Amino acid sequence: MTNIPELKLGIISVSRSCFPITLSEKRRSNVVRAFGEGLYECPICVENEVDARKAVDDVVAHGVNALCVFLGNFGPETPETMIADWFDGPIMYTSAAEGDGDLHDGRGDAYCGMLNASYNLGLRGKRVYIPDYPCATAEEAAQQIREFAPIATALIGLKGLKIFAFGPRPNDFLACNAPIKALYDLGVAVEEHSELDLLVAYNKHKDDPRIPAKMAEMAAEAGNGESKFAGILPRLAQYELTLEDWMAEHLGTSKYAAFANKCWPAFQTEFGFVPCYVNSRLTGRGIPVSCEVDIYGALSEYIGICVSGSAVTLLDINNSVPASMYEESIAGKVPYRHRETFMGFHCGNTCPSLLRNPHMGYQLIMKRDLEPDLPEPDITRGTMEGDIKAGDITFFRLQSTASTQLRAYVAQGEVLDVPTQSFGSIGIFAIPEMDRFYRHVLIEKQYPHHGAVAFGHYGKALFEVFKYLGVTDIAYNQPASLPYPTENPFH
Repeated sequence: MTNIPELKLGIISVSRSCFPITLSEKRRSNVVRAFGEGLYECPICVENEVDARKAVDDVVAHGVNALCVFLGNFGPETPETMIADWFDGPIMYTSAAEGDGDLHDGRGDAYCGMLNASYNLGLRGKRVYIPDYPCATAEEAAQQIREFAPIATALIGLKGLKIFAFGPRPNDFLACNAPIKALYDLGVAVEEHSELDLLVAYNKHKDDPRIPAKMAEMAAEAGNGESKFAGILPRLAQYELTLEDWMAEHLGTSKYAAFANKCWPAFQTEFGFVPCYVNSRLTGRGIPVSCEVDIYGALSEYIGICVSGSAVTLLDINNSVPASMYEESIAGKVPYRHRETFMGFHCGNTCPSLLRNPHMGYQLIMKRDLEPDLPEPDITRGTMEGDIKAGDITFFRLQSTASTQLRAYVAQGEVLDVPTQSFGSIGIFAIPEMDRFYRHVLIEKQYPHHGAVAFGHYGKALFEVFKYLGVTDIAYNQPASLPYPTENPFH
């Protein structure tokens, strides 16, 4: 994962002048000790505005890019919140619980101080991360900082992200289109080009001397024998080099990259392959490449990579599970109703490490249209296919509405250990109350059919990332006991 930020965490303690500063300093050091290696301890305990300026300068000088402000006692509400004005990075606030001293000279009242800190942060118009219960022992505060780390990684990544889009989107495929203004609101750069620009860059890489080495990498992966796919690997290697060089040459002042690329129908006839396998390889390295010029899909994938620290994918919320398959392979074996299951699919963009029996294939749907008379596929080859491995997942998406308002959803579930009996990168997914979520979130709120998938349960961190970004409409798969606003109560 070379395309995500390297996090350097720091902690600044604050103290109100009428409380012992030593109490806040001692409690700060206890948090650092409980956290272990990787948390920089600022030696300046903030009592006034000058201290606040010095403390911020100190953590910045030590490379800190994500900060915890720790109320070791009640805290000075003006200086402690000025830190949020001056520190240019993700910031969290938490406070010390009592219990490490007497309730006379050893009482800090940080439980009360957090209320004033929150009020003053509001006056300054600052968004910060505050844990669910920001009154913590040293061990609890250390754990809160650990939970803040993936959130901070995503927030830093977004500030340095540039999305390269090669479009326009396929005709009669409006669902992947959304206004890009919201990207500017997030501080994400976007650089839009045409599919023709991409083709020109690809053609310039013909006979690139790096192609044989890239082909050897591809051939070494499972199922990529040249015997079955003679002639396709040179094209795929040429394309991967094209995207790598484009990223290097066009990143500009940004630090990280994602792609949202056109991939059909003219792509096959002009490039001579489908790009899914290359997309899967780059995404596996932390450089998401979304299908069908899905800019917000690429954005969502990148957030998932930062939060999880591992590969993600982008799938169609695609088709229902046949009743016969459900009865034979799922019913009674896992606690999901039939309507809580569905198949997540894409042509072949999921990296091999996430697939059972990964193998290169061809795009069956495109072959029907583009080369129906050929006995063997040619320009429709280049997918990475296989059933997605069973395990926990988080389905999520950050999306702009037509009116440029950001909204998001997060739903945790799992991929079931059931053969799909189908093609592409595909798995049988189960999410509690999926049928209601499908109707009253995905359809009701007009989300597109693409969803990002992180492999593990990362809903808590993703929810906090979206909150920090100012997203006010964050949907999730509500339990049966909690009706949606649009859900008819007269079932």
